[in-house]
Amino acid sequence: MTKESRFPTDLAACHAMIAERDSKLAKQAGVVAAHQRELKTKDRSLAMRDRSLVEKDRIIERQKIEMARLEKERDAALQFAFRKKLERYTTDPKQFVLDFGNTPEIIDAAEGIADAALETIQSYERRKQAEKKPRNEQLPAHLPRYEVKLPVPAHLKTCPTHGERKIFGFDWQETLEILPPKIVVRRTGIPKLTCPTAPECGVVEADRPVGLVEGNRYDTSVAAEIIVAKHGYHLPIYRQQDFFASCGWTPARSTLLNVQMAAAKLIRPFIAHLREVVRAGPIIGTDDTTVTLIVKDSPPPLDDDDPKARRAREVIAAAQAEDRGSITARMWVYRSITDPINLFDFTVSRHRDGPELFLEGFSGSLMADCYSGYEAVRTRSDGRIIRAACAAHARRKVLEAEPNHPVHAHMLLEWFHDLYDIEARARDFTPVARREIRQLESKPIWEQMRAYLASDAVANVMPKEPFGEAIRYINNQFEHLLVYLDDGLMPIDNNVTEQLMK
Repeated sequence: MTKESRFPTDLAACHAMIAERDSKLAKQAGVVAAHQRELKTKDRSLAMRDRSLVEKDRIIERQKIEMARLEKERDAALQFAFRKKLERYTTDPKQFVLDFGNTPEIIDAAEGIADAALETIQSYERRKQAEKKPRNEQLPAHLPRYEVKLPVPAHLKTCPTHGERKIFGFDWQETLEILPPKIVVRRTGIPKLTCPTAPECGVVEADRPVGLVEGNRYDTSVAAEIIVAKHGYHLPIYRQQDFFASCGWTPARSTLLNVQMAAAKLIRPFIAHLREVVRAGPIIGTDDTTVTLIVKDSPPPLDDDDPKARRAREVIAAAQAEDRGSITARMWVYRSITDPINLFDFTVSRHRDGPELFLEGFSGSLMADCYSGYEAVRTRSDGRIIRAACAAHARRKVLEAEPNHPVHAHMLLEWFHDLYDIEARARDFTPVARREIRQLESKPIWEQMRAYLASDAVANVMPKEPFGEAIRYINNQFEHLLVYLDDGLMPIDNNVTEQLMK
C-alpha cells in the first residue's frame, strides 16, 4: 500500500478497516446522543429553575404586599395604643404667617409687649395662687353616719386651778368606712291551719311565695348581684364564687348560672317591651364587636323559643365538627336616640339575621357603619329603613391617610372640622333649628367635598393607597353621610353608640 493510498489493497483488510471505523462512528454517535440527552436534561432543569425563579418572584411580591399590609396594621395598632384618644385636628393649612417686618422699632415694640405680657401673666398667677380655695374634701352628705364619742382622758378631766371640767361640745372628725357585704337567710313562715276540735278536717296551708327558682331558694337580690357583677363589673362566674365564699356562701358555678338564666327568663317580657319602645322611635344607633365564645363538647341547651337558636346550633355544630375550641361571636347594641334606652344582643356570628330580627317592623333611620349586613336589612325593609352613615368613620379614614397625602388630607380634615364646629354650635338648638343650620352651613361644605373628590386634584391618588381607600369609602357612603342633614334629631356620627361597646 502506497503512502497516498487510504485503503489497503487487500479486500479483507479493507473490510476490517471499515468495520473498525464503523465501530468508532457508532461509539461517537453514542457519545453525541448521551451529550444530547444531557443537554435536554439541563434544558429541562434550566426551565424548571426559570419557573421556580418566576414563582419565587411572585412569592416575594406577595410577601412584600403582605408585609406592607402588616406594617400598616402595626402602625395603626401603635397609633391606637399610644396616640391621644381624642382625634382632634388643629392644623390649619390655610392660615398663613403674618409678616410685620423686622425693623428696630418693631423689634423694640415687640420686646416691650412681651415684657408687659409676662408681667401681666406673673401678676395673674400670684393673684390666682392667693385666691386659691382649699379643696372640698367633705364626705358625701347622703351617706349614713353613726357617732362615736371618745372618752375623756384622765389627765384632762380635772383642771389644776378650777377643779372638774365639763364637756360643752364635740369637734367632729369624719372617717369613711366600708362594711363587707353581708349575706343573710330569710326564713318565711307559711301558716298551716287546722280545726282544733276536728282533726279529721285536715291541714290547710297558705300559698307559698313564688321565686326565681323552684322552692324560692334564691331571692331576686342574689340574681341582681350576679348579673351586675358579670355584666356591669365584668366579673366571671368562677371569680364570683370566691366573692360569695368570702361572704360565707360557697355556691357551685352551675347554681350561679341557673339563677342567672332564671332571671333572664323572668325579665324577658320587660326586654321585649324595651325593644318595642326602641323600635317605635324615629332613629336607632347600632354597633357590634367581636366576642370569643368557648365551644364545649356538650354546650348548654338552647331555648327553643329563641328564634336565633337554629343559627346557634348550626355554628356550634360546625365548630365542633372542625374541632375548634372557640368561635368568633358578636355582641350588638341598639341605642334609642330619643329615649335613654340601650339594648344589647348576642349572636354566634355576624350574619344579618341578628340585626334583621331585632329591627323587624322598625320604620325610621338606622345610624350604623358600612357593614354590608345593614345594607341588606335596608334593602329588605321595602323602604321602611333609611341607613345613615357615620361621619366619624369617614373622618378617621382621612386622618389615617394624612402621613401619605398631607395636602389632600388637610383639605378634607378642615371641612370635617367645620362640620363638627357647626354641630357644636347647634348642640342646644331645637331639632328644627338644627336642621336649618345644617341646610344653610353644612350642606355646602359636603358639596365642596364631593366636588373636590371628583376633581383632577386627586386623580393621581392610587386606589390602594390609604387616601385612595378614604376616597372610595366616602364616595361609596356619600348619600348615607348626608342623611343627617334632613333630620335635626339625627347625630352627625355614631360615636355615642360605639362608646357603649367599650
